[in-house]
Amino acid sequence: MKRSLCSFFYFIAVLFSPHIGQAQQTAQQFVQTTNYLLYLPENYGKDTAARWPLLLFLHGSGESGTDVSRVALHGPPELVKNGKKFPFILLSPQSDKPSGWNTDMLYKLLQEIKQRYHIDPDRIYLSGLSMGGYGTWQLAMEHPEEFAAIAPVCAGGDTSNTWKIHNIPVWAFHGADDDVVLPVYGRNMTAAASRYNKNVRFTLYQNTNHNSWDTTYRNDSLYTWLLAQSKFSFREMPVSSTELKSYEGTFISERDTVKMKVSEDGLTAYPRNKPVLLKYGGNDMFFVKPGMNVEVRFQKINGTISGFLLLSDEKLFYRKLK
Repeated sequence: MKRSLCSFFYFIAVLFSPHIGQAQQTAQQFVQTTNYLLYLPENYGKDTAARWPLLLFLHGSGESGTDVSRVALHGPPELVKNGKKFPFILLSPQSDKPSGWNTDMLYKLLQEIKQRYHIDPDRIYLSGLSMGGYGTWQLAMEHPEEFAAIAPVCAGGDTSNTWKIHNIPVWAFHGADDDVVLPVYGRNMTAAASRYNKNVRFTLYQNTNHNSWDTTYRNDSLYTWLLAQSKFSFREMPVSSTELKSYEGTFISERDTVKMKVSEDGLTAYPRNKPVLLKYGGNDMFFVKPGMNVEVRFQKINGTISGFLLLSDEKLFYRKLK
């Protein structure tokens, strides 16, 4: 162990030596190549002030590789190839491996496309089939701030993290006879998501195996539903001082203690004695800022506040001290 540590520090010393390191180092750049298909609507570019919705589509494992034309075998890219016209930008990247989507790559690609094209940041949608459906769930849970709605097809995912998409409308699809990705995986995901999200739908096609994507993507009602969604933003609602008083108290979690007090400005939380003004969003829910993904949901037992659930970058429950 000592010898390996000495060797490591010797390597570091040599690497940063002003006499040796500088003479041997040259500037290099690593670039990750990602193939993708991009569709722009007919009128794109005519009005430079216009901002367009975008659908990010993720293919299944069978379309992976380096031949980007395979991305158009199924789903929206196939429809475009056959003459379908969409009123939104369609971004269809290709995964180089059939083992799953690289969500870091997808996020970086999305940021690049947002900079290069006239995209409405409040109307970005995400959908995918099979492996792409898994990627849809995963990417949305990793970056819920990006999407206005998602539509995973014949896929499952990590049910423990569905609370992260509590403000993203979801419409999931599955075949009842799917023996590749069992329908219970899709049902479990939507059931888990619906515990925190009222806008979750699950469509199960009878007498349909794994290919539930043809029926899904050839139905214009999916696109009508997607385009009707905009990125969620909290809205402040009126609330009486009497009701605000009912939220006062001391609340504890496994980590810390938070006091809730009513002042002239409204309900204020004091985590570690640092004031945070909360705005009332209706139905025992408060938020900090309209575009900030921080939500406080008070819970009641027999009409009396018993605690609250904090949803932000993590999920934490606080119970009220008597």
